[in-house]
Amino acid sequence: MPDVSQSNRPLSPHLSVYRPQISMVSSILTRITGISLLVGGLLVIWWFLAAATSPEAFALADGALTSWLGDLVMLGSLWALWYHFLTGLRHLYWDTGRGLDLPTAKMLGWVAVFGSFILTALTVVLV
Repeated sequence: MPDVSQSNRPLSPHLSVYRPQISMVSSILTRITGISLLVGGLLVIWWFLAAATSPEAFALADGALTSWLGDLVMLGSLWALWYHFLTGLRHLYWDTGRGLDLPTAKMLGWVAVFGSFILTALTVVLV
């Protein structure tokens, strides 16, 4: 029986082997935004719970969420929400069996990226 531990076979390809493509980056970013939405949601829940608890607790939570860092986190959460929404729509479109060819998939990836920034800016300006 041959010794498989001393094989001359190549290692499995890794991220360092592949050139980043929009579909790969979009897939990774969708997972990251999904997790970051949890953080933003927990901060909003903290704000609501503090409002229901006491004026002192609300002042602390409100001060944290309306600070420059809190505003930045909430803006990032808003962008993540729009990005995650648009990539969800893209996946629903793919579930119909359409848009799976490479040029369309690439275009939809860029639409999700640019669309999320545009929708975030519109939300900030209009709301």
